[in-house]
Amino acid sequence: MNVARDTWLIFERSMFLTLRNPVWIIVGLLQPFLYLVLFGPLLKSIAESTPGFPPGGAFNIFVPGLLIQIALFGAAFVGFGLISEMRSGVVERMRVTPLSRFAMLFGRALRDVVILDVQALVLIVIAIPFGLRIDLAGLVVALSLLSLIGLTMAPLSYTLALILKSEDALAPLVTTISLPLLLLSGILLPLTLAPDWLQTLARINPLSHAVDAIRALFNGHFGDPSVGFGVALMTVLAILALAVASRTFGRSAA
Repeated sequence: MNVARDTWLIFERSMFLTLRNPVWIIVGLLQPFLYLVLFGPLLKSIAESTPGFPPGGAFNIFVPGLLIQIALFGAAFVGFGLISEMRSGVVERMRVTPLSRFAMLFGRALRDVVILDVQALVLIVIAIPFGLRIDLAGLVVALSLLSLIGLTMAPLSYTLALILKSEDALAPLVTTISLPLLLLSGILLPLTLAPDWLQTLARINPLSHAVDAIRALFNGHFGDPSVGFGVALMTVLAILALAVASRTFGRSAA
């Protein structure tokens, strides 16, 4: 019970600080919005003229990829905020309190998940006039999948922040890790259009399976094998990421 209470306190504090300065929420939504407006119409023409393009419509293929992009970049860079709090002494002051070490991490991660889900919903609403079709049940599961991605990437970002303790070191490392994950996930164009060697590399990338799952969900294909595999894979990765981050956080705050 104390862990749940402590988690809520950290979540509430983190959310208050974020809402007081919401610039990062807006910036996190701006890039996917530009992709939607400036690249989406091009993809619609490609979908109509390219053999082998997946069924479901251009925006039902494109928008799920943008949601993965929001989850990836929105959660991968949250470690910068933790470094700032470490520098200002906030984490040090928390160490002397009876707060659960896991709650200090999990409360922050839940804040990150709520923000990315809100950003995702805003982008979905914006995309409807462009031609996006939504299966409401699929949308609920898709948001849950995005939450799992957030619960994977955010704890890993916090782990790196605790280890590196420097924005100058964290920035290039996060970019180096995130960019291949993004390019090999097929968010912009379906990987069915890629050569065999690129498809083979993409299968190693967990996010490519998440993209396949969320696209199937948006089209209402709950029985697609990619849905069960994608959700199961991201659940395992989220549990592992939380375990690693919690252990690192506990040692750092010991």
